[in-house]
Amino acid sequence: MCGIIAYAGANEAYPILIDGLRKLEYRGYDSAGIGTVNGAVHLHKRTGKVNDLVSYCEDKNTSGNMGLGHTRWATHGSATNLNAHPHQSQSKRLTMVHNGIIENHQSLKEMLEFHGFEFETETDSEVLVQLVEWYQIRYKLSTREALGRALQDVQGSFAVVLHDTTAKHQLLAVRRQSPLVVGVGDAEYFISSDSMTFDRSSESIIYLEEDVIAQLCYNEAPVFYSLEDQVVDQDLLPFDYKKVAVSKGDFESFTLKEIFEQNLSISRTLDGFENSDVDEITKMLQSTDRIIITACGTSWHSGIVAEYLIEKYAHLNVEVEYASEMRYKSHTLGDRDLVIGISQSGETADTKMALEIAKSKGVKTIAIVNGVDSSIARIADRVIYLKAGIEIGVASTKAFTSQLSAILMLTLLIARTKKSLTIAQVDEMMAELNKLPGYVSETLSSSKQMARRIAYHISDARSALYLGRGISFPIAIEGALKLKEISYIHAEGYPSGEMKHGPIALIEEDLPVVAVVNNDDSAAKIISNIQEVKARKAMVVVIKNKNVELPKGLADHVINVPDVPSYLNPIIQSIPLQLLAYYTAKLKGCNIDQPRNLAKSVTVE
Repeated sequence: MCGIIAYAGANEAYPILIDGLRKLEYRGYDSAGIGTVNGAVHLHKRTGKVNDLVSYCEDKNTSGNMGLGHTRWATHGSATNLNAHPHQSQSKRLTMVHNGIIENHQSLKEMLEFHGFEFETETDSEVLVQLVEWYQIRYKLSTREALGRALQDVQGSFAVVLHDTTAKHQLLAVRRQSPLVVGVGDAEYFISSDSMTFDRSSESIIYLEEDVIAQLCYNEAPVFYSLEDQVVDQDLLPFDYKKVAVSKGDFESFTLKEIFEQNLSISRTLDGFENSDVDEITKMLQSTDRIIITACGTSWHSGIVAEYLIEKYAHLNVEVEYASEMRYKSHTLGDRDLVIGISQSGETADTKMALEIAKSKGVKTIAIVNGVDSSIARIADRVIYLKAGIEIGVASTKAFTSQLSAILMLTLLIARTKKSLTIAQVDEMMAELNKLPGYVSETLSSSKQMARRIAYHISDARSALYLGRGISFPIAIEGALKLKEISYIHAEGYPSGEMKHGPIALIEEDLPVVAVVNNDDSAAKIISNIQEVKARKAMVVVIKNKNVELPKGLADHVINVPDVPSYLNPIIQSIPLQLLAYYTAKLKGCNIDQPRNLAKSVTVE
C-alpha cells in the first residue's frame, strides 16, 4: 500500500510532490521517494518519513516541471532505500511508481530473468516496470502499448504512474482495484491516490475507471485508452478543493482533533442520511429477508453493533463476515439477501472484493463509506455516505462513530419498512438520535481528564483486557483495538461471560481490565464478571452510564458517560475508550497519527 503523487505542468514539480507526499503519508510511511524530470530523471529515495526524504534532498538536484513520488507501506521486500519507489527499468528508460500487489510477480520475474533481465530490488513493482520494457523491446511497441500489454499479463491490483524518458512531457496513469485520480488544472495535471492532495490549481477531476490508461501531457488535452489501445471516454467532473482541505487547527495531532470533532461529524452523518439513496434502499429492504455485513477492522466492529441493533429493533437476521474471509467461503446467497459493505476509505481491498462476489451472484448491495466516489461506492448498488469529513489519523475515531450513527438511521429505516416498530416508537428513537451530538459533546467534556489520569496507570502495562456484554461487547473489542493500534500495548477484547472459559487464566495482580457496563439488563451480569476479576487483584477500569450503580470498591477507576438509551451507548461509550488509548500512547511517546506497520487505506488483500 502507498500514496502516489505525480505532476506534469509549467511549475516546479518538487514542492508539489513533497506537499502531496506529506498529505498522503497516512497511507504508508516506511519509505518515500521522488523522481523529477529535467531532461534526465533525478531519483531520490529514503527510508523513514517524508521529512527524512526532504532532508536528504537538500543538496540534491530536484529540478524539473514533471515528476512522480511515492510513500510506501512495505509488502514485498523490507523497508530499504533500494526497495523504495520510484523503480526504473533495466535501461533506466522507464520510471514507475506502483500501489497494489502483483500476485504473479514471481513467474513473471522468472520469465524476465530467462530473457536476461536483472533485478535490483525485492519488490513486485520492479517486475512490472521491467515487464513493460520487455514488451517495448520484444515487440517494438510504444510505451502506452507496452504498458497495456504488460497489464494484461498481471494478476492482482495496481495503481501505476509511468514515465518514459523518450516522451519528455508525458505521464501515463492506470489503475485496477487501487485508487488513482487525475486533477486537471490550467495546462497542468496532478495524479494522486487521494484528491485531498489537490489544491485550488485543480479545476476538474477524473476518477479513472479500471484498466483505462490516461495519457497526460501538460500542454495537451488528456487522452484515454483501453489496455488494448482503443480510445475510450472518461468523465471530467468539477472539483472544489475546499471540500478536501485538511488542517490540525490548534490540536496537537489529527487524531485528537478527530476525536473532539465527533459531535460535528455525527451531525453531518445524521443530516446527510436522508440525502442518501433512501427511497431506493427502502425498495431493496422490502425484498430482503437476510442481511450479510462485510467489513474489516474497526468497520467490522461497526458491523457487530449493527447485528445487535437490526436484529433487536428490525427483527431481521444479520450475519457479519470478515471481508478477508468472506471471499474464500462458500456462500448460499439468494435474491432475498442484502450485502452491506462498510469501509471508512471506500478503498479497502478485501471489502471491495467481497462486494464484487456478492454482485456476481446477483445479490443486492449497499456501501456505507466515508470516501466519496471511492471504489466501493462505485461498485455498490446504493451508497450511504458518512459525510464525516476527511479522517487522517490511521486509528479511526470519528469515522467509527459516524458509521454507528448511520447504522442507527438504517436500523430505523428497516424497522419502519418492515413495520417491526410502530411509527410512534420510530419517532421516539429518532428524537433521541437527534440529541446525539449534544450527548457526544457532554461525553468529550466530562471524560477527558479522567481518561488522561487513568492513562498514567496503564501506560507501563504489557497487556490489557477489555470486557463487554451484549451491544457493549463490540465496543470493548474496538477499545482494545485502539489501545493496540496507537500505544502498542497488547490488548484483547472479550465477551465478559466468556472470560471464565479461558482468559481468566491471564488475570493477575494489577493487570488493567477495562469493563464497559451498559444500562440494560446485561449490567448485573457484567458486574458479576468484574467481581471475578477484582477477586484476582486486577486493576479495574469501568466505563458506565452515570445512573448505573456499582458495588462499593469494585472499580479502581470509573468514567461516567451520560444516561442515554442503550442503543446510543455504543457511540457514547467508545469516546472515553478513544481518549484512554490516545493519552496512553502520548505518555509512551508514540506517533499517534501514524502508528507503526499500519496504513489508513488498506488497498492490498
